[in-house]
Order: sequence, then C-alpha cells, then structure tokens
Amino acid sequence: MAPHVEIYTWRACPFCIRAKALLDRKGVAYTEYAIDGDEPARSAMAERSGGRRSVPQTFIDGQHVGGCDDLHALERSGRLDALLAA
Repeated sequence: MAPHVEIYTWRACPFCIRAKALLDRKGVAYTEYAIDGDEPARSAMAERSGGRRSVPQTFIDGQHVGGCDDLHALERSGRLDALLAA
C-alpha cells in the first residue's frame, strides 16, 4: 500500500520546489497544501510539526519528517525509502 505523503509549501519557495522534486524523482504521490499567505493554514501546519513554521514541512503516514534539508538527509542516509515503503 502506498504511503500517505503530505507536504506544506509556498508555490515559489525554492526549498519547496526542491523537496517536491525529490518526491517526484522517487515516484511518490503526495498531497500538496500550498499555504502562501494563509496564516490559519500555517498555524495548523506549525501545530502538526511541533512548532515549525518554515516551509516545506513534510509528513509521511502522519509522521512529521521535517523540511527540505531533513527530507534530503533521510534520502542520503538511505532511510527515506524505508519510510516510504512502510
């Protein structure tokens, strides 16, 4: 069964674009929440992510994975595939 991947973004954010490109290269389907200027949505994202207000913020099967650097660190360590296969 495919993992449920969610990513909160701003449309023109280079880190968001980079994080989505990694997911795209891996063939991962994801739900994107483009929250440009939407303060209530950003607050909801921050609540889910333990207070992190920067974008992107990524969740895999409801588990907070983090931002762009966190996602790429998981990929470099070989742990992202395991999260996506769970």
